[in-house]
Amino acid sequence: MLPGLESGEFIVRLRQTVNMRVAAVESRTLHVNERTNWHFVRVRTDEGVEGIGEASLNGHEPLLEACLAQLRPLLLGAPLDDDHPALATHPHAPTGLVGHAVRSAIRQAFVDARARAAGVPAWQLLGGRRRDRVPVYANVNRATRDRSPEGCAASARAAVERGFRAVKIAPFDGVLPDALHEPATRRAIEAGVARVEAMRAAVGPLPRLMVDCHWRFDEPTALRVLDRLATAGIHWFECPVSEQPHAHDALARIRQAANERGILVAACERQTAVDGFRPFALPRRVDAIMPDVKYCGGPVEMLRIAAFAQGHGVLFSPHNPTGPVCTLASLHVALAAPAVDSLEYQLGESDLARDVVGGVEPQLVDGAFVAPEGPGWAAELDAAVLAAHSYAPVAPGLDERLG
Repeated sequence: MLPGLESGEFIVRLRQTVNMRVAAVESRTLHVNERTNWHFVRVRTDEGVEGIGEASLNGHEPLLEACLAQLRPLLLGAPLDDDHPALATHPHAPTGLVGHAVRSAIRQAFVDARARAAGVPAWQLLGGRRRDRVPVYANVNRATRDRSPEGCAASARAAVERGFRAVKIAPFDGVLPDALHEPATRRAIEAGVARVEAMRAAVGPLPRLMVDCHWRFDEPTALRVLDRLATAGIHWFECPVSEQPHAHDALARIRQAANERGILVAACERQTAVDGFRPFALPRRVDAIMPDVKYCGGPVEMLRIAAFAQGHGVLFSPHNPTGPVCTLASLHVALAAPAVDSLEYQLGESDLARDVVGGVEPQLVDGAFVAPEGPGWAAELDAAVLAAHSYAPVAPGLDERLG
């Protein structure tokens, strides 16, 4: 358990770091490509200190803006208090993932601003660094435009050559849970398996290979796919079926079958607050939980979730498939967490991930990111880059039948 976290002492220390109030809350969207926008939130305090957060949720930017407009008057003039009632996230809140994203981004910005004002890295404000480096895996899915087995293999090989020791892809393009018995779906599943097999052949036996299913299967299909992927020596099988209550027992059975094959099951990228993760650890239904700092309630709540995971023997592995602010915030939390398995990193989608934060990029050494040393997240949003790549609509990132 993180020292003082359960008793509330940690939160008291966080509140006492500086005495600032919210003077402005604004957002900016960076258009990355035809599939991707990164949505940022910036908080300015009455002392002129700024903090940044990320609330990316492709295709839902107008809803993010509407939610922020509703919250803004409740926050202006208020202290930078992570426990402000308007910022609480709840698993069944009416605003859903949109509300979780906006609130989590504001909480990220609060931590960044407080740490900047104190002149310390955010990990120090979050309780102190527990490790010098965080193991990281490369998500190559969005960078892989050539979806042939050869294209996927090339992406995996390139990631390993850059120094990553683990690689992830979401290979089952077009598979939907309400069309699993259609011939086209069966062909799409076979194509996904072929992609994974080609990646394993390209990188050899040592690098971890993770497969993200994005909740596309029912239990029988997931078990058949798991059998096929076991021969490729995958490390984990992510989000195989829905995380709604009706599928919880199926998820537990899939985990048991995976473990018998030496494979882990990971899930929970869209859950929020400790209560959202509780059904997956009590009883055990997954091996690794994947809180996302932009949905789970922000950095401090993510630390609570990490402590909960450690206390119940579940791996903590932050989900992080989007923009650079989320990467930095997730890295600082992972440095301060009581334990961490690995951190996701979206590799190669766009150079804008570096450009929009003034060239800041985590340093990769021996398959891990090194602890940053600058104040806060140690990054600023570049106004010129934001202006040059202003908002343009994109389609929702995943079909709404998934999840």
